[in-house]
Amino acid sequence: MTNNISNNPMNDTTKNNHADKTNVTSDIEPLVQESAAADDNCGDYDESLDDDHNDELLDDEDEALDNDDEQVAPQSIPEIINITHTVADNEAGLRIDKLAALIFTDFSRAQLQGWITDGSLLHNGEIQKSKQRVKADDVLHLSTTLQQHSEDMPENIAIDVVYEDDAVLVIDKPVGMVVHPGAGNQTGTLVNALLYHYPQQHHLPRAGLVHRIDKDTSGLLLIGKTKPAQMALMEQLKDKSVYRHYQCVVAGDQAALARHRRIDAPIGRHRNQRTKMTVMTAGRDAVTHLLDITPLNDNYCLLDVGLETGRTHQIRVHLSHITYPIVGDRVYGGRRQLRAGLTEAQRQAIGSFPRQALHAYALGFVHPTTGEDIEVTTPVPEDMQQLIAVLSEGYDVE
Repeated sequence: MTNNISNNPMNDTTKNNHADKTNVTSDIEPLVQESAAADDNCGDYDESLDDDHNDELLDDEDEALDNDDEQVAPQSIPEIINITHTVADNEAGLRIDKLAALIFTDFSRAQLQGWITDGSLLHNGEIQKSKQRVKADDVLHLSTTLQQHSEDMPENIAIDVVYEDDAVLVIDKPVGMVVHPGAGNQTGTLVNALLYHYPQQHHLPRAGLVHRIDKDTSGLLLIGKTKPAQMALMEQLKDKSVYRHYQCVVAGDQAALARHRRIDAPIGRHRNQRTKMTVMTAGRDAVTHLLDITPLNDNYCLLDVGLETGRTHQIRVHLSHITYPIVGDRVYGGRRQLRAGLTEAQRQAIGSFPRQALHAYALGFVHPTTGEDIEVTTPVPEDMQQLIAVLSEGYDVE
């Protein structure tokens, strides 16, 4: 169910190496992520689910969707790994860690490094340092036990699959669904749904999730169906060969927004309000691109936004920082969402919009198995379409 790429506006710097894409669209509703009430859980978070970030990634704005679920207990049998490899002539001279990454491809480099250190991965029956070089006919032996990554329960919750093959899954996540179980949100999440529809995902960290978005942000999420695929996609996210494009409705005029095409401002956790993020000099690098600016009226625009980095709530924080917040953003928007010249219908539409008007509409990546450039797109949901229609009523775009 794939077609040639549509003519979505994509910035060349963020679509690097993605000239010929596969474009997939869907009418089915997406699955959402976490809630502003939970610790670490509040906004347009989109970051690789890297092993180094597990703690900060698990609890970002999670809240449950509805669940008429039949719960099925997950399998709890650990997987025993016992693999021996004899070094070939063409592998001689490689470091143990480099060779291990080449031959034990089902596991991450971080896992392999840990197993070398703790003695699960032996060189000629002995613990060696990662930098030790091997010789022909040396023996590497990996012996360990893989426990299940979580006790998350499968739940029969509908999900909108917009792209799928043997290695990759892309889900269109609706507003209101949390991505991963966390404090106060143990059920009704996308992970619970994935474990029901794809039971084999239970052996993967985060059920194969590569990145995530907030509960009240709608749109596309990338999932690996195998460990090598998940790890390869996470590496792509780190080296910026995955691109993510969003559409959002903001309070700001076209000329003013055009002065902020590239927002480069580090983001860290707010010192006093721990569920919020803020721009701060001690924060992590964060770069957001305003790719296309479409006026809806004199004081509101529809933006096409590209992420160069993926920090917690990045788009929301950056747009608030330049004083042009996303409509409906209760955490970072405030009264600045209401601008002059609004009709009563427009004022009501803005005041009553129940979530940040932010949608992850395009996702591009290199297929981890075939090497093909893939792009998946999905239209903005109905609530944003209605908001856009009200704000642009009677306004002629030149």
